Amino acid sequence: MRYLPLTPEDRQAMLAKVGATSIDELFVDVPAEARLSAPIEGLPFHKPEMLVERELTRMANRNMAAGQYPFFIGAGAYRHHVPASVDHLIQRGEFLTSYTPYQPEIAQGTLQYLFEFQTQVARLLGMDVANASMYDGSTAMTEAIFMARRITRRGTTRISAGVHPQYISAAQTLCRFTGDKLVIGEPDLAGGNPGDDIARLIAGIDSDTSAVIVQNPNIFGHVADLSELAAAAHASGALLIVVVTEIVSLGAIRSPGEMGADIVVGEGQSLGVGLQFGGPHLGLFACNQKHVRQMPGRLCGETLDADGRRGFVLTLSTREQHIRREKATSNICTNSGLMSLAFTIHMTLLGEKGLRHLAELNHARACETADKLAAIPGVKLLTQRFFNEFAIEIPVPARQAVRDMAEMGVLGGVSAARLYPGHPEMDRVLILAVTETVSAADIDALVRALSEVVSK
Repeated sequence: MRYLPLTPEDRQAMLAKVGATSIDELFVDVPAEARLSAPIEGLPFHKPEMLVERELTRMANRNMAAGQYPFFIGAGAYRHHVPASVDHLIQRGEFLTSYTPYQPEIAQGTLQYLFEFQTQVARLLGMDVANASMYDGSTAMTEAIFMARRITRRGTTRISAGVHPQYISAAQTLCRFTGDKLVIGEPDLAGGNPGDDIARLIAGIDSDTSAVIVQNPNIFGHVADLSELAAAAHASGALLIVVVTEIVSLGAIRSPGEMGADIVVGEGQSLGVGLQFGGPHLGLFACNQKHVRQMPGRLCGETLDADGRRGFVLTLSTREQHIRREKATSNICTNSGLMSLAFTIHMTLLGEKGLRHLAELNHARACETADKLAAIPGVKLLTQRFFNEFAIEIPVPARQAVRDMAEMGVLGGVSAARLYPGHPEMDRVLILAVTETVSAADIDALVRALSEVVSK
């Protein structure tokens, strides 16, 4: 903070107003053992501004920035090239400073781009309707669980072992007090054969199953045909919820809607939104028309005004701020507005042909990388049908391999053991993502680094 406006006299006046004699009295509700009794060791009290900037820069330089090294990290967040025009446009004042419009029809520009965003998402996911975005993919998945319960009036959700563990963790946290029962598949080596996973899910569907959740491509990159699972779920009165963490994949593989999904959720970060140290990201949510009134969040629509001019309105907002609290489907109080705008601009710049070309580049480079890694002695390719992400088994612990490659200047994937602690069979599994940002030289650097690591 560059400006500290309050004097000691100002603080005393504020304390007197609230009836406290010291700042410490403001923290009486925080247990003493949870409070610091001394300043943080090594943190100076103050320095001149230029020295602070220099020190923070030095600390920041300890990070390995994605753009400076060969980068093969994915597992739910992906590095794609974002055109400079995206940032240029979203930083316009009318976009950058806008928030949820509580008198929405006044903000016609905001409603129009959200309407266009919804159209793009619905077409990408193969669904009838999409909302104006959610916070991120993991919370969108949990909202889908709640929505399925409202529709089916059943209490059990069955989740594939191939769904991102952090998405599952978010659902477990948010479902703790709602009464939703989650039955989660046990992970096996690299998610197992997708066909086996689907067979287990089908076998588990019963009369209390509200929904079945599957990720495609899954956490290990497997791409599966979900048509049989959708048919089995529908035959028992359950819904199929599909999670998509890599939205670019839909430029190459069939959409979840084409395979029979009832609700599709996902993470839109890949288009228009950088990695940004984990956020803010962009939750996607779409469903069939018949379920739209149970969909959380907000929905923008197109209409004509009294003079016959095209206009945009907040058609549906099923949250407690707009309707009776007991009728609300969600307490989601906003959408990821700026991130959804970035997504929309990037998607508009690409167009359908551009998205397909981008997907082809991703897949081709991933195949090239997988072939070269599989040729390294001791390395086994675990994912056979993939888009731009796959898993390999290596003869050494993967977590140490990632650290060793980082010291060589290569960010070589994510260890599955980080995602599945307590599962020793994952200790030698490495998940790698290959996007259009990866060059031939980057692939060669990865192959050299991993070859050296596994030969030790």
